This record gives sequence, structure tokens and C-alpha cells, in this order.
Amino acid sequence: MREIIGGMKIQLVTPAPLNLNNGNKITALRWAGMLKELGHQVRVTQNYDADSCNVLIALHARRSSDSIRRFYNSHPELALIVVLTGTDLYRDIHRDRKAKQSLELATRLVVLQRMALYELPRHLHAKTRVIYQSAEPFRARSARLSENFKVCVIGHLREEKDPLRTALAVRRLPAESRIEVTHIGVALNDGLGEKAQAEARINPRYRWIGQLSHRRTREILARSHLACISSKMEGSSNVLSEALACGVPVIATKIPGLMGTLGRSFSGYFSVGDTRQLTKLLLKAETNADFYRLLKRQCARAAALVQPKRELAEWQRLLQEFV
Repeated sequence: MREIIGGMKIQLVTPAPLNLNNGNKITALRWAGMLKELGHQVRVTQNYDADSCNVLIALHARRSSDSIRRFYNSHPELALIVVLTGTDLYRDIHRDRKAKQSLELATRLVVLQRMALYELPRHLHAKTRVIYQSAEPFRARSARLSENFKVCVIGHLREEKDPLRTALAVRRLPAESRIEVTHIGVALNDGLGEKAQAEARINPRYRWIGQLSHRRTREILARSHLACISSKMEGSSNVLSEALACGVPVIATKIPGLMGTLGRSFSGYFSVGDTRQLTKLLLKAETNADFYRLLKRQCARAAALVQPKRELAEWQRLLQEFV
């Protein structure tokens, strides 16, 4: 790669609608801020627009595949960084031709947790970098144990998130339980939106409040006793990073995209779709102080992975490979 003086011109492509507060958009905007802090010029777009840039960073091997191919065909000598999402790693790169092609065209691949490497062919490991998603601590009044036990679910309503699993789980709680669930996120599937509305009408423990600003979402998260992540697949999770940064313990599905951050021995895992197991974990977190403190300790250890200074240093190290 040729040396670039005075910072690089970077185009960051994310297929996510820029008016929607989802994980890809939040990630793209955070990275744009970090790259600017490192002295680079950054533009965030939904597609590669053929404007002059030294580096293209594309989120999603399949959904950004047209941008990846056009940039490579126009500038095969320039740096092309492809960031792999959950649907890439755990579905698309195993069966989609365009996603597979993106892996080969990339100068570097970025994955967001260490277990992602198991999904990639061995010949791609040398050009793959692991960069954990960071989050800033959010200052808010912590939840008090004397209050109702507040569980936060953050995620748009789509099948990959199994969004109503927590609502179904709290149906089974004993009457004396103080657990209440607040679900933040828009319905990306009309059928799931109708189900969430119906669930909120019949389930007094469940409240779905739709999309909020990122700041307001983080405020509710920081004031919760627990965050629940019920995803069927994740490349990593912004919600997990933000919960760890805020000191809020989590209960999560035992999937590689979350295990790559929380570790194999984390005590708060449940199997995908296992409502009964989730009910037991939620009740245990509410009623067993030793278990709740264990979750907090384990999450506090994992929080070191999501520090912003660590993510900034990893991006700086990666971009220096092209100078």
C-alpha cells in the first residue's frame, strides 16, 4: 500500500438505514468518531458511491457485497476492510456466493469477538483481526434492590433476535416475583409487532415501548437490574457491550457471538428458545443474591474487553498496516 500523508480518506459503508437506531448504525457512527479522532477523514454511507477514498470499510459481507465488488474492481490496490456481522458468520458466508466472494476480495476482515474465527476458512485467518465493540460508561442512578426487579430487553423485533422470548418467560413466574420487563425497539416485522402488542395487553410484566433515542435507551439500561439477550445469532452485540460498560449484568443465549465476549464458563447462559430455562435464570437472579453478585462479577471481568481505548488502539493498529 502506498503511504498516505495527513490521514486517510475513509468511506464507511453500512447497509443499515441511517434513520434507524440499530446495532450496525451505532457501530458505524462510533467507528467514524474514532477514526476521525485518529486524524482520518470519514464519510458514512449506505453504498460505495465512487467518491475518492483511500480505504473502504464495509459492514456486512453479503448486504454490502455490491459496494465491495465495485470498490475492488475500481481500486484493487487500495485497502478494503470487510466487517463480518452475525448473519454473515452464522449463515451467509456458508451458503451465499456474494458473501463468500466478499471474504476473498477483502484486504482485511474484521470480526467482533474471538469465537468468530471458528467460522472462517483457515486460509482467511491471517488477514482477520478481532476488534471488540466498545461502549462508554453511562452515568445514571443504579437500580435499587428495593424496587421492582427491572429487566431490560433492547433490540428491534426481528426473527434473529427471538424478541418475545423474555416476555414468554416472565409469564411463568410466581405471583410474588417483582420482575418487570421493558422492551425497547421497533418492529421490523409486522407480525412480530402485532404479537408484541398482544403480549403487552395480556402480560402485566411486559411493556414494549418501541424505538427511543440512543441516549434514552442507555439511560433505561443503566437503571435496570438486568439485561436479557435472547438472540439466535449475533456477530457480537452492542447491547452486551453497553450493559457491560454500565455495570448491568446480563442473561444471554449460549451462542458463539456472545460466548466470544462473556467466555465459556459464564453462569448466565440459557439455550436458544428455552423459555423454561430462561424463567429459572430470571427468578434466580431476582431471588438469589449470591447468584446475582456472581453475574455482576463475571460481567465486570468481561467489561475490560469493551473499553473504548482498547477499540481505538485496535483500529489504529489495523490502519497502520496500510501505511
